[in-house]
Amino acid sequence: MEPASTDVSDRPVLLVIADSLSYFGPKGGLPADHPKIWPNLVGAELDWDVELVGRIGWTCRDAYWALIGDPRVWATVPRAGAVVFAVGGMDTLPSPLPTALRELIRYVRPPALRRVVRATYNWLQPKLSKLGRPVALPPKVSVDYLEQSREALAQLRPDLPVVAVLPSVHDCAAYGHVHSGREPAVEVLRAWSAKTSVPLVDLAEAVREDIFSGDANPDGIHWGWAGHTAVANAMVKTLQEVR
Repeated sequence: MEPASTDVSDRPVLLVIADSLSYFGPKGGLPADHPKIWPNLVGAELDWDVELVGRIGWTCRDAYWALIGDPRVWATVPRAGAVVFAVGGMDTLPSPLPTALRELIRYVRPPALRRVVRATYNWLQPKLSKLGRPVALPPKVSVDYLEQSREALAQLRPDLPVVAVLPSVHDCAAYGHVHSGREPAVEVLRAWSAKTSVPLVDLAEAVREDIFSGDANPDGIHWGWAGHTAVANAMVKTLQEVR
């Protein structure tokens, strides 16, 4: 048996550590190589390869854990042209029920009990979300994980550009159409950006029209194709400025 090919492209890699906003379209989740999601639109524009590492529900804390624990990330950092932390939106959503509870539902047995627990959670979440608090991750904690991520990369590649994002907007019934956690997060993120010179791409500015247009995902939180294109345009502009 011949060994697997170890050929590596000479092109830079755009490393994107993200939540589901980066790979969901108007009808649901998509594979990482789908040409119409924003990371691949950016890669095509810059003529870069793309490594997308993400999962639904990821916060800045999950991004940090991926950075230090995922061997795909370790393999990509030496070739990276830039790293984008496309997380933080989930952090700002109301989470009156503990996030850990949601994560643990999948482990409940037997299956009949799991279905009851999930149905109860899904019934309570939108009703309690109207309180607006607590959020999934407090802004200072989110930024602390982003800073730890930035510092970890700086130890390996001091010259490597790092980009982060300001949270998107949503019109999601599952969160009671409430997003009072966004503005406090924006304030803390802008202060961190001013201190570290990490540029921020404003997802809300890019996708607001798409989210409320009726062309986005019916769940009210994921974008349509116009949203992905707008984010890609904003991201390309930022990356061209920091390269």
